[in-house]
Amino acid sequence: MAESKDSLKTVMIGGLWSSNPVFALVLGMCPVLAVTSSLADGLGMGLAATFVLVLSNLFISALRKIIPDKMRIPCFIVVIASFVTIVDLCMKAYTPALSKSLGLFIPLIVVNCIILGRAEGFAYKKGLLPSLVDGFSMGVGFTIALMAMAFFREALGNGSLFQVPIFGKGYVPMLGMILPPGAFLTLGALMALTVFINKKMARK
Repeated sequence: MAESKDSLKTVMIGGLWSSNPVFALVLGMCPVLAVTSSLADGLGMGLAATFVLVLSNLFISALRKIIPDKMRIPCFIVVIASFVTIVDLCMKAYTPALSKSLGLFIPLIVVNCIILGRAEGFAYKKGLLPSLVDGFSMGVGFTIALMAMAFFREALGNGSLFQVPIFGKGYVPMLGMILPPGAFLTLGALMALTVFINKKMARK
């Protein structure tokens, strides 16, 4: 039991930090760069991806013994697409403004390399509980990365957080931060910070 708990702890820490899909594995870069100009968009995208990750991992793990090896990728896509459709329709019904803002990036979760990668590399080989933990940790890690990007970009680029002004009237927004160059600069800075922290931890 102790070994099982240690294993699950390793899986959880992996998704949140050591194997973070954005800062460590550098996956899912399109939404990371495109939808992080505001915290609301980053949070919405992160939660949608987490929902799909958790449920697709669970279903693929549950069905792994009956999915033919040669047909696994098409089967993965069908499972993932089903949950993406649920997310897309729910967002259009209950959060239409967010759905419109995220646009095609919600349907494109179907082919997001993070989702497919966890299905192929983890859920297809592991049991239900490890797959659940993996999907949740990877989703939360992805959400944290999006929120970190969006925090700096919205704060510096618009002078606000969740569209609430945080600086005085004299603040001049750094508009470049909400444009593509700002996304690349923010991503590079956060990845460099992650590497620096990892080196410091390794020395200790």
